Order: sequence, then C-alpha cells, then structure tokens
Amino acid sequence: MRTYKFKLYCQKKNKHLHQQIDIAGLIYNHCIALHRRYYKLTGKGLNAYELMAHITKLKKRPKYKHWNLVGSQAIQDVVQRIDKGYKLFFGNLKRKVRTSPPSFKKVKRYSSFTLKQAGWKLIDKNRIRIQGIVYKFSKSRDIPAGVKTVTVKRDTLGNLFLYFVVDEPINQTNQATTGNSAGFDFGMKTFLTVSNGKTIESPLYYREAIAELKQAQQNLARKMKFSGGWKKAREIITRIYQRVVNKRRDWFFKVSHCLTAQFDNLFFEDLNMKGMQALWGRKSSDLARSEFMNILEYVAQTKGKVVHLVNRFYPSSKTCHDCGHVYKELQLSEREWVCQSCGTIHDRDLNAALNIHSEGASSLRLGDVRPVLSGNCCLTLESHEL
Repeated sequence: MRTYKFKLYCQKKNKHLHQQIDIAGLIYNHCIALHRRYYKLTGKGLNAYELMAHITKLKKRPKYKHWNLVGSQAIQDVVQRIDKGYKLFFGNLKRKVRTSPPSFKKVKRYSSFTLKQAGWKLIDKNRIRIQGIVYKFSKSRDIPAGVKTVTVKRDTLGNLFLYFVVDEPINQTNQATTGNSAGFDFGMKTFLTVSNGKTIESPLYYREAIAELKQAQQNLARKMKFSGGWKKAREIITRIYQRVVNKRRDWFFKVSHCLTAQFDNLFFEDLNMKGMQALWGRKSSDLARSEFMNILEYVAQTKGKVVHLVNRFYPSSKTCHDCGHVYKELQLSEREWVCQSCGTIHDRDLNAALNIHSEGASSLRLGDVRPVLSGNCCLTLESHEL
C-alpha cells in the first residue's frame, strides 16, 4: 500500500468539505456516547454492524438529516475507526497494557473523513468530484490506477489535503550497493554517533524557534479571547509550529538519503522512545527519533537497504568493544571511561556505536565487520550543508 498526498486549492467551495468533516466529528462523538451507554447497561462492547444499522435509521429522522451530506461510506469508516479503537483497548486490557479507550473530540479538531468506492471520482488533470462538487488540487505527480480510499484531511491552519491510498508495492530504485555497514548510537548532545567515528548534529529546529514562539505567545496573551486579533495571533503560533515540523521532516529525509547512499546495512538500538520522552521531555521531542526511524526505514526500503534493530537490553555503552568486558557501574554522566580489563579509553557514544555495529552484523551473519575509523564521509551534517 502507498499513499499519495495532494493539497487542495483554496476556494470558497471548500466550505462544503469543512462542513462534512464537522459532521463526521458529530457522528464520531455520537457513536462514542452510544458505546459508553451500551457498555454501562450490558458490560460489553457495541457491535459495529449494529451501530451502523442504528446510524442508518437515525439519518432518516429530520433531526439528523444533515448527516446524509457526509455519505454512507464515510459514516461507515467513522464507525470502523471507533470499533478498531475499542478492540485495541480491550485487547490491551487482557495483556495488562495501559491504554485509553476512544474518547470524545472537539468537532473543530476532528480532522478527516474517508471515502471508499463511492462518493468521489477523479476528473481530467487535477480535478476531483466529491459528493457532486468539483474541487481542484495541486497534482505534483500521477496517481496510479487502483485507488482504494480517498481521505480528505484538514490541518490546524484549515488547509485541506487529499490522501489517495493505492494498492501497489513500494518500487525499489536501482541503488548501487556499497558493501558497507555501520552502527549508530542516539545521544542527547549528539543526534547520531556512527561506528566509523563520524557524528551527526541535530539542527534542533524547535530550540531555534523558542524566542519567536515566546514573542508570539505573549502577543496572543494580550488579545481578547476569540476576537479577530486573537485568532490571527493564534494562527501565527500555529504557523511557527508547522514550519518547525516541516523543516525537521525535510532534514530527516536528507539525512536518510545520505546514510542509505553510503551503507547497505544500518544498525540501531531498539530504544524505548516513550520512556526517553518522559525522562528528557522537550529535548527528546525536538530530536524526534521515532519520526526519523520511520522515515529512514521507508527510504531504506525504497533503495533495497536494510535497517536492523539491536535488542534494547544489550549493554552497548557498558561493553568494551576491544575485550568484551562489561563495566556495570557506568553512570549516565560518564562520557568517557577506561576499561578495567584492557585499559582502553572509550568514548561512551562511539563505543556504543561500535558494539551496536558488531552485534547487529553478527545477528545478520555478515562476517568480520570491524569498522575502520577513517575514510571520507559526509556524516558531519549541518542543515545548511544538506
């Protein structure tokens, strides 16, 4: 499955799509209320088919007549989203995993609705008909045949996007193999330390925007709530956040392409990202390691490269790469340590990267993969160099 994203042109007729998203939000909250009421009465979850049949009856009443603007398949998708959420919640209860059930959402924050076979049709060039109204979108590339679903989604600024889900495999490009492999260690001060001795520093785009955000938030605090000036000031803050997200995502793609161009096998430690988020807070969010790994795995898949994760409980930082001695007393504040067995002085992050490389290569049976700490590399990356 692949997803193609396109932005809709800003037109007055887009208000109809915003209206449909709002109605989908109302239906979503109504279904959540029915689920909770049914569970209180019976102690069981509500069947999706029964809920859909109930919604179909409600649409015939004058009070809920406006629900028909959304379309039956979009309502069916809303019901399926809730059903999937409750199945995940009850399944996690059995596994004794703490998760929250689906909850109510503010209608203005509800962001999308999905159509399947009916309710939409692609017209020539860059136009699409949704519920009888034709909209134009920015068509940056061709859309393959066999579209499964079309999702209309809005962001926090009110922009609308089309997501076409197509049933096609990810095409691998004819990327030349290098025969190289490397291990990578995530850090708080250094984004990535590579087993060949190179480092990648994160631009920390959120930290760069803090001063601008502070000024914008102070300006918002001076406005009367819900006034015209207040809405404009809030939009400025939203644009700053959106710019940070876009710049960070763009940098992740550039780093991913750089790494996959140099290495065929990339080894990382399977870290507990949520735990690190709870421990380090804003700094961990600014580094956005989970998003980087998702992008890297996608880019590696398109190029036929391998991203392999090493067990998170493997003591990569505490193990001497030269003799294998484990320094169990190593503290997080110790950035360098001396092996008590062989006397080697280790840089904490580089030693971890070397061990991750060795452990990952041995699990893939790549043979002798001891890296050489030299050679040309473009891995001392800065945002302006990419």
